[in-house]
This record gives sequence, structure tokens and C-alpha cells, in this order.
Amino acid sequence: MLAAGPSEADSVEDMLAFGILWLDWSRNRSEKRGIEGLRLFVPEGTSRSLRERTLGLSNTAKVEIFEMREPDVVIQRVDAADAGNLESYLAPRPEIENTIAKASEAAQRIRGMLPQNPAAITMRVPPQSGAVAFCFRGVEFARRTHEGIVFGLGKSVERLREESEPRLRKLLHDLDLYRSPLASDVKHKLYRSWPERWLESIVLEEPAKIDALLDPKHFYSQVPALAAGDRAIPDLLGVTRHGRLVVIELKASEDIQMPLQAVDYWLRVRRHQREGDFQRYGYFPGVQIDTRPPLVWLVAPALRFHSATEILLKYLSPEIQITRIGLNENWRRGIKVMLRQ
Repeated sequence: MLAAGPSEADSVEDMLAFGILWLDWSRNRSEKRGIEGLRLFVPEGTSRSLRERTLGLSNTAKVEIFEMREPDVVIQRVDAADAGNLESYLAPRPEIENTIAKASEAAQRIRGMLPQNPAAITMRVPPQSGAVAFCFRGVEFARRTHEGIVFGLGKSVERLREESEPRLRKLLHDLDLYRSPLASDVKHKLYRSWPERWLESIVLEEPAKIDALLDPKHFYSQVPALAAGDRAIPDLLGVTRHGRLVVIELKASEDIQMPLQAVDYWLRVRRHQREGDFQRYGYFPGVQIDTRPPLVWLVAPALRFHSATEILLKYLSPEIQITRIGLNENWRRGIKVMLRQ
């Protein structure tokens, strides 16, 4: 049993991983009688993410979820199968490409400020924004919106005008200097921040470095998108040359939640696959998509998989076929696959 109080509602989504580890530990050490399953108690109205994730578990987990209503402490069991529609959507691919095309003039102007390395500046369309984000090795430093171009990191954002252009040039200079695989100051904030985004940018540029079976013509970031908005964790969706969908979850450091975050994404991709949404919205053009469930690849530096990963994988649905792909520790200088399990 594991419980979260009203003040811990923000941590409910992470409970399942710790609950499974507790369940596994208890089962392995129970000598008198078997441990039937896991019960999770959460505040009323907070169980949706847990119910969704349990859809990706095997029957061996036997998870029961209960919601507690304050202040009279009424406890009611909720059906995990009643998770409703998984919240995600697909933006039509032609719409995304048209949005990027409209930003070509802005892209030319911004890349012209970094003539020595314009290819490091890439563009993407954040979900539900209507904007185009400009990124340098994964770091978003500017956006083209309906009102014009804004730039800056974090909350330090300003409009691009003639008088502010030198500050954008300085920002690009700093990104090129410090967010470089050959940077001398590896402790600088721009080098160490947003590592997953940097790793994502490398994989997007050269997916064959992860696996030669990946089709480099059809590789997408955060497709489908979560209805709640942009996730902090990069999710990639690709397809093999034989038409099998591949969900890729990226991490640059240890994270106990990695397998279950991959399950979140897999469940949504599987739903859109079954409903034929990828073809309907212009993804994977010319590809005959295999009807089998998507593969899942967990990609991280080889020494950065959390020690609990193996235990969590035991409790996932057998329909979810997972491969762990371990990369070289100095992946910023170019990725190499060191292990594949």
C-alpha cells in the first residue's frame, strides 16, 4: 500500500514507479504468505494519470487505485479501465510544414547572425502555439509569433528590434561558444543545461546512429503531443525501414520514471496507430505502417540507466517490447551505441 495526502497531489503521477518497486521488494521477501498486489490511495480527482499508466502494466502487477475525499475521508475505489480517452492529439503535418515555411524569412535573418554555424539552428512548432521555435542544439532561444520575433532564455524575453539585435547576436555567440561539443568550460550553464534536448537534436540529425533500421526520412519529435501542452521530456517517434513504429524515450541522466514515461507515450502512439491517425494527418507518407504494436527504445548513456529500470520493466505489459540502448558517456561529441539489451 502507498498513499499520498492532499498536499502531495503533484507527486501522484510518480507514485506508480515507487509502488511497483515496493511491491516487488515485498514479494521477494515475504515468507509467510504471498503479496497479492498493490493498492494506491490518492486525493480525490488526481488518479487519472495513474489509471492511464496502469493500462500499460501486466496482470502480475494487480494495481488497485483508491481516491480519498476530504474532509470526511470517504474512500472510493476507481476502475483503472475507466481512464477515458488518452489525452493527446496530432497536428496535421502539412499545417506544421506550412507554419515553418512562413518563418523562412525569420530563419534566414537569424541564421545570418551566426554565419559560422547556421546549421546548428533548427526550427520546430511547439504544440498548440501557432509559433515557430528556433533552437540551438535543443535550447529554444527565439520564437516567431504573430506579433513578431521574441528572443531570450527563460523569463528574460524581449522583442527583436533594431536596437535589440546586438543582444540576440551576443546570445547566439554565447550559445555557439559554450554549447559546443568542443567547449573548454564544461561546467558552464549553457553546456550543462537542457541535456535531453541536446541529445534529442543529435538523434534527430542522425537517427541511423541509434539504429540503421530507422528510416531517416520519417522522424518526429513529440508526435503525438500531449493535450496538456509541451512535455519537458523529449519523445521521438520513428519507423523502421520495414514499417514498424518506434517510440524513443531519451534521458541524459538517471531517472527512475523513464520506463513509465515511455509507457505514457507508447499508449498514445498505439491509440493513434489503431485509429489510422498517422496516415490521416500526413505522417509517414508512402510508408505502409506495420499493424503490430510500436517498439519502445529507451536511450540514455550506458551508465545512466537507473538501477530500478530492470525491475520496472518486469511489470510492463508483454505487448510493449522494450530495448535499452546505451550510449557513450561523451555523447555530445557524437553518439555511439555501447550496449543494446
